Amino acid sequence: MATTICFDFGNTRLKAGIFSGRIFLEEVVLAGPGPEHLHPLLEKVRPDKTILSSVINHPPEINDLLASYGRFHLLNHASQLPITTPVGKPETIGADRLAICAAAVDLFPHQHCLAIGLGTCITYNFINAAHQFLGGSISPGMNMRFRAMHEQTALLPMAAPVKRFPLVGYDTLTNLQSGVIQGMAAEIDGIIHAYRGKYNELQVLITGGDLFFFDSLLLHPMHRDPYLLFRGLQAICETNLPG
Repeated sequence: MATTICFDFGNTRLKAGIFSGRIFLEEVVLAGPGPEHLHPLLEKVRPDKTILSSVINHPPEINDLLASYGRFHLLNHASQLPITTPVGKPETIGADRLAICAAAVDLFPHQHCLAIGLGTCITYNFINAAHQFLGGSISPGMNMRFRAMHEQTALLPMAAPVKRFPLVGYDTLTNLQSGVIQGMAAEIDGIIHAYRGKYNELQVLITGGDLFFFDSLLLHPMHRDPYLLFRGLQAICETNLPG
């Protein structure tokens, strides 16, 4: 089976997912976007194919480097996708959103899907049963909320997310943690409720680096997968680089 490395250059983290065929093997966290950070992984894996999803201004030589290690595809609005994007200015859609939408239709074909990404921002991405990505919404992510309260006030500290916190905060830090994390959970559940009120038999998928903090907080049933973006990239890679 072909070995594929799916690179995800996000605003907060840079990661790679390694596949053998469609089987996900492991995630690798990268220290940076430069060639020196990618060379060791590429030399170790020697992939047949690579795909890059980037929402940052990565060094342009990275594209040439990846192309030198087998077949390479750069995800963009012109890529062949399992979805259509009948929205204004499709070239402005983030590559990360395209990837999780592709994963949604790959896992739940011909069903209404709401794919939620918990990253630097929270993205809500709606794909209808005809595989049309119709848009959705974007709101601040967890770290952005903590930073905003710290940087835009005189006295509030920079709080860190924790897995366990009280609903009723008993000091400044726990008030901030409860407000941000419980507030995000209420937002996510509320938006899912609104979509389910409009679309019958909606499939909800959720992913992202902050998913760990919401294991016991979200009330709606949903498909939880921290590697959903990688699965979407692998599916897109197979579409654009078949064989």
